[in-house]
Amino acid sequence: MHLTRTARIVLGCLTAAGLALIYLPLLLVLLNSLNADPSFAWPPRALTGAWWSRALHSAGARDALWTSLRAGLGATAIALVLGSLAAFAVHRHRFFGRRAVSFLIVLPIALPGIVTGIALNAAFRTVLAPLGIGFGLFTVVVGHATFCVVIVFNNVAARLRRIAPSLAEASADLGARPWQTLRYVTFPALRPALFAGALLAFALSFDEVVVTTFTAGAGTRTLPIWIYENLARPHQAPVVDVLAALLIALSVVPVYAAQRLSSDTAGGRL
Repeated sequence: MHLTRTARIVLGCLTAAGLALIYLPLLLVLLNSLNADPSFAWPPRALTGAWWSRALHSAGARDALWTSLRAGLGATAIALVLGSLAAFAVHRHRFFGRRAVSFLIVLPIALPGIVTGIALNAAFRTVLAPLGIGFGLFTVVVGHATFCVVIVFNNVAARLRRIAPSLAEASADLGARPWQTLRYVTFPALRPALFAGALLAFALSFDEVVVTTFTAGAGTRTLPIWIYENLARPHQAPVVDVLAALLIALSVVPVYAAQRLSSDTAGGRL
């Protein structure tokens, strides 16, 4: 499609405005984490790393970070298993209700977070409370896994659609058993999709707030929840900006790696 010079300029300006709207607030958070003035006077009169040191020595922040890491890893592990199995079942087999199963698996990511949180809270109170299992890290992991499964399912299903069935048939013709075909043919082809799905699922779990609020209980604080609770405290504001900057960095890395893996896989380089 050929665009006139005026159309290209307008499109470029709109793109720049959209990117500025997204990324300038993130840049402001990074600058405030180094702002020597605790009231965030603008422009900054001096830069300091004291807030970073203070954040590293904050016991509450360290505990919240450790909780977020455990919750993210646990939810990602569950999502890898359930999402992969569901993708294999839907892609490789034909059964009644197959489309309905696909829809139900994808639905949690489309529902508003507050609806999912309320539903999980009610379910945990009804099912787990009589068993003596209260709200805590376990319920957070289960809650996060409900939407992380969708990420892995979509990645694996998309990759399975691009794998020629003739590869598995050729492996069977050469005498390979089903587990050998899975190990030496199917899994190597799926590995980039699994890794990309795991990275995206971890990133989604790591910065989740709404569902965590309804499933964590009183004694469990993930890093996003800790930031939200300390946001209005004036003495904690610089530390909050430091942790927000850390969240930005930790979220960008897995998303970028997953995007590179997905593009390499689509291009046939992996």
